[in-house]
Amino acid sequence: MSFSKAVELVRLAQMATRRSGVTLNDIADEFGCSHRTAQRMTEALESAFPQTERRIGDDARARWSLPVRAVAPLLTPSPDELASLVAAIAELDQAGMTREAATARRLERKVRALIPPEVDARLAVDEEAMLEALGHAARPGPRPANLAAVDDAIYDAIKGLRLLRILYRRRDEDEPRERVVAPHGLLLGVRRYLVALDVAKTGGRLQHYRVEEIYEAVVLDEGFVMDSGFSIQRHAERGFGSFESEAQHGEVIWRFSPNAAPNARRYVFHPTQRLEDEADGSLLVRFMASGHLEMCWHLYAWGSSVEVIAPEALRRLVDGHRRDFEALP
Repeated sequence: MSFSKAVELVRLAQMATRRSGVTLNDIADEFGCSHRTAQRMTEALESAFPQTERRIGDDARARWSLPVRAVAPLLTPSPDELASLVAAIAELDQAGMTREAATARRLERKVRALIPPEVDARLAVDEEAMLEALGHAARPGPRPANLAAVDDAIYDAIKGLRLLRILYRRRDEDEPRERVVAPHGLLLGVRRYLVALDVAKTGGRLQHYRVEEIYEAVVLDEGFVMDSGFSIQRHAERGFGSFESEAQHGEVIWRFSPNAAPNARRYVFHPTQRLEDEADGSLLVRFMASGHLEMCWHLYAWGSSVEVIAPEALRRLVDGHRRDFEALP
């Protein structure tokens, strides 16, 4: 058996330790292979791991299962996997998601505790080299300020569907004032926004509260019922960044010059975007969103290489603020 096939077999064995087992379709999707190749892989699995069990599931599909203890010696993480975990924790810290970062650190400690001592030292050398190459731990840059107690209260309220009493200051207010809100989720971007309903406003719509302007937060005993049709993902897609406005929401069209088109093509500006090539080599990008100010912040980096076609309000907003840059984003 070739080395690559052996690696694939170990991956398949790991997949088979799932509680639901693994099907031929799962194998074909994971390895990008044909149904017949997936069958041959299950035969190799049964040959290499006699503990493999084949059963027919409730969906009438064959499933292959393997006890975790059968592959436990093969589950030592690689240096790349450990470095990726550490880098992910650094990214969470960078985004101000301190609670998630702390949870991931606990997972990291558990993973490292399971590594045999004689293997740990060898992994550490390769992991250190990988982290140095990634450079995540020392990466500077702005990130949102946060209060740990506020973050904890927000996450507890979201998980428990509990009302949240916050001390919050709007931009047009000199002092923060108390509000009781029903939290629906968090939006992450240049700033973090708590998406919530103000319970004092009858028939109100979801509002965005800047997390760094929440000075206190207390989880209340009273719960609330979230609309079953609400999706934080769909809500997030209504904005370009963290901000969302019903009044601004509409079609956005940008034209990137021929020299900037190749760079722009490698960006995903918005999940709903559509790209159109023009005869002169320029690129049209269309999407549906709101948040003109955040769009301006991004557009400035493209300088005179991008033109706003629509909406007119955004076009006026960037007018006079375009300039030539030596490099493109």
